[in-house]
Amino acid sequence: MSLSVLWSCKDKQQGSYTDITSLKQAYSSGDYSQWPEPTLDESIDKSNFEDIGVLPKVEHPDYNPYSEEKAKLGKTLFFDPRLSVSGQIACASCHNPELGWTDNTTRSFGHDRQTGPRNAMTILNVAYAHELFWDGRAKNLEDQARFPISDEIEMNENLNIAVDKIANIEGYKPLFEAAFGNDSISLQRIQYAIATFERTIKSPKSKFDKFIEGKSDLFSDQEVKGLHLFRTKAMCINCHNTPYFSDNNYHNDGQTLFGTKDEDFGRYLVTKDVDDIGKFRTPTLREISNTGPWMHHGHFPSLLDVVEFYNLGNPAVIQKKYLGTPRDSLIPKTSPLLRKLNMDREEIDALLAFLETLSTPNRRTIIPTLPK
Repeated sequence: MSLSVLWSCKDKQQGSYTDITSLKQAYSSGDYSQWPEPTLDESIDKSNFEDIGVLPKVEHPDYNPYSEEKAKLGKTLFFDPRLSVSGQIACASCHNPELGWTDNTTRSFGHDRQTGPRNAMTILNVAYAHELFWDGRAKNLEDQARFPISDEIEMNENLNIAVDKIANIEGYKPLFEAAFGNDSISLQRIQYAIATFERTIKSPKSKFDKFIEGKSDLFSDQEVKGLHLFRTKAMCINCHNTPYFSDNNYHNDGQTLFGTKDEDFGRYLVTKDVDDIGKFRTPTLREISNTGPWMHHGHFPSLLDVVEFYNLGNPAVIQKKYLGTPRDSLIPKTSPLLRKLNMDREEIDALLAFLETLSTPNRRTIIPTLPK
């Protein structure tokens, strides 16, 4: 299909969009009501559906309100390796600001150079996530901050000892006093400070954001086509919706790797609900070009690999030797949202071109001087 070929993009309420020029005008109008309706699976609750768009202002929870002093303390703690048992691993070790706030490795190295079981998710725009980690075991950012410290493969430090080490550093006392009103140091305050800093890690406006706000000349015809495919034929919008480009939900996308050495049951390991076997949290697509390799296991080295896999309907190979065995009941069920898309090469290239517009250039982050 050529980009110049007319498209049939009719919807009942919003009129008809018959070519790339019309689509560009609609998507860059600054008025979402002019957009063609998205192609949503019948299982999607349309009453709660929120389309993609520009990220809103970050909201900080009432129990942990923002202050510049608290964010400064949280940033310092984020880069401080003394929270780890070895004194060598910080939060920033896996979430490097120069690498899209991840580490661009298949799976991160932790204590004693052990390799973790999953790819490190970017924390860019993490303020818009609901639950944290691929399996959602942390209910919010404050809760999340404690997990890496005590994880044997990551920082491997006893939480009480980590708090004591920070409390014994005199230079931290004025930072805690500025952030909380006195210099008392506790695990909760460490968690709250780190979470406050992490909510400040937000992307600037991307090419996509500027385009839909009215700068119609920013998108090529190919990128417009990719945007439209994203919301229609490619079915991406079913899971990667909202301005965060994630539904903050859990899906089995055929990547459980059942019966292999990399088998991972995902959300099931938290809930113990067999319906959650193989489900993982939908990652954001913002900054997607900067945050590879992709998938929870990091096995996909290029975005083309990801798109082609989805285009095939995410085939999940189940070894026949497990059928009729005690493991039979644990065989994962791939999400019904996934099916063959039948996109041709030009459509795949257009979708990839659009995904590129969701990323922004890396910005310099000033690393704080650690207290003594």
